[in-house]
Amino acid sequence: MDTTGEADGQRRADGETADLDGDDRATVDATETFVVHRNLLFTVAYEMLGSAADAEDVLQETWLRWVKVDVAQVSDRRAYLVRITTRQSLNRLRSMKNRREAYVGSWLPEPLLTAPDVAVDIELAESVSMALMLVLETLSPTERAVYVLREAFGIGFDDIADAVGKTPAAVHQIARRARRHVEARRPRRAVTARQAQAALEAFQRALETRDLQGLLDVLAPDVVAISDGGGIKQATPRPVVGADKVARFIVGGLTRNDVPLTVEPAVVNAGPALALHVDGELDGVIVMHVEDTRITGLYYVRNPQKLTHIESATPLTLR
Repeated sequence: MDTTGEADGQRRADGETADLDGDDRATVDATETFVVHRNLLFTVAYEMLGSAADAEDVLQETWLRWVKVDVAQVSDRRAYLVRITTRQSLNRLRSMKNRREAYVGSWLPEPLLTAPDVAVDIELAESVSMALMLVLETLSPTERAVYVLREAFGIGFDDIADAVGKTPAAVHQIARRARRHVEARRPRRAVTARQAQAALEAFQRALETRDLQGLLDVLAPDVVAISDGGGIKQATPRPVVGADKVARFIVGGLTRNDVPLTVEPAVVNAGPALALHVDGELDGVIVMHVEDTRITGLYYVRNPQKLTHIESATPLTLR
């Protein structure tokens, strides 16, 4: 293989870097480090906030602070960046309280189209699942930060303490409290990918054919459906509970005869989902949680402001 061109290109790149002054070299170095860890930082911010738009803003704030740091003096750049991202996420999470309280109707996390390999990574898939992220909403901002950093990313207590402004001993207590809270409320682990796919296909068939009995067959007796329109699109103001009520809500609301509905399977937040299109335009996304081959949770996001990350997959990572 002829690598002469590659070698010449590398020498030119090295020469260009060598020609930079100290400040420019530091900026290039900081930029390269940030790019390497960007997907991790986005995942941290998203799991803390439940909003991709806010996570992107946090990354911008993290970058602005990172480029002011003397990165040559930072021994663990990944930990340093995670610490900045956590602090910015905590600030934003606290400021979002009033926004959430004023939100019209039920609030759901912003759905993300995810690559199939995300669903294969069990730890990552569970940490970004719609069902778990709704449980995380019941934690305080600090509890959520500690839980996410410890349980999802395996970050040490000393580093978490630096990120949240607490002592390591206090972080230990917060972590135990948050873990007990989540374990008492989290849904059971989802079934195998094949079982989830079977449930998705059965639900899709029943939806497209307006088959009430078909829906009842795939819905768990205690299924819960939550819809989020944000006051922009029509949605139920409260969760709908029970297979019969949920099935009738779906048949009566989602499959009206006058609505030209197109349904496409998708992987959203690492789980089975359907993207609903009306007249070729994305109208909403239904994310499912499946247990024992039946659907126990339906999360229907119609708020158009939350559908901007459905057209292309968002890269996520815990590492």
